[in-house]
Amino acid sequence: MDNQSYFATYTLEQPRDSKSYRHIYFTCFFVLYALILFLNSWLIVVIVLERALHEPMYIFQCNLCINGIYGATGFYPKFLHDLILDSYVISSYMCAFQTFVIYASVMCEYCTLAVMAYDRYVAICKPLDYHTKLNRFACSMLLVFCWIVPVIVNIINVSLSNRLALCKYHIDKLFCDNWSMVKLSCESTVTNNIYGFAVMSFVFVLFISIIVSYIKLAVACKASLECRRKFWQTCVPHLFSLINFSVAMLFDTMYSRYGSSDFPENLRHFLALEIIIVPPLFNPVIYGLKLKEIRMRLLKPFYNIIKISG
Repeated sequence: MDNQSYFATYTLEQPRDSKSYRHIYFTCFFVLYALILFLNSWLIVVIVLERALHEPMYIFQCNLCINGIYGATGFYPKFLHDLILDSYVISSYMCAFQTFVIYASVMCEYCTLAVMAYDRYVAICKPLDYHTKLNRFACSMLLVFCWIVPVIVNIINVSLSNRLALCKYHIDKLFCDNWSMVKLSCESTVTNNIYGFAVMSFVFVLFISIIVSYIKLAVACKASLECRRKFWQTCVPHLFSLINFSVAMLFDTMYSRYGSSDFPENLRHFLALEIIIVPPLFNPVIYGLKLKEIRMRLLKPFYNIIKISG
């Protein structure tokens, strides 16, 4: 084999004891994927059908759920297919596509959380300007921002990775990601590293802006009991989502940058999958249970069934 090659296919990491337990793995991951699809779709349908929920806060939550389905679909169907066939191989173009989908979803999530923090800041700190600053056009532009920026950033990311000649073809992860691809290269990856640092800096700026928004919110809400009630009711779910997703991103970054075969295998797989499993599964649960307006409408069918049976 040449020292530098462009491989048509790559091999992915296999789950531990996959030959013996692949049917158990398949069942568990199928259930997880089904739950993600069901919970997020249910919340989306409720927000779309209920006119009372056609407000910026709920529209952005709907976008978060759409993105959760989008990102999960970048991983689960391929992984379930691999488990059925017990063959962990992926073509180069599908690897690039999977990388794009998963990490565009990751950045879209962070952009959406930043937009949601801005929405809560205006709603609580500048309530008289809320409908002016977050009118239909402004909401549309913020949603475009949540999707266009991740798409452009990750098109460049994937393009920079695909130009590299590779020395190896085994990706030490259960799915393709940009940094794993870069680590296979025999060429200089300075450009990729600089661009990766720029992207991480952008995400860090988003994180800081979100934290600053919530600090201002907390300070502003101290003076009023009504503001404190609104803060706990609408902002706490956002904070849960932010913490949940930031921890997932930290694990993924640690794994991608510093993970090696010296790590315990179970820990490596957990670090790799945390960003795929936890945010899209827990976001709809957090918003569905914590926000009264959504909770009432989510549970309305069950209340109706109880009334009929009673």
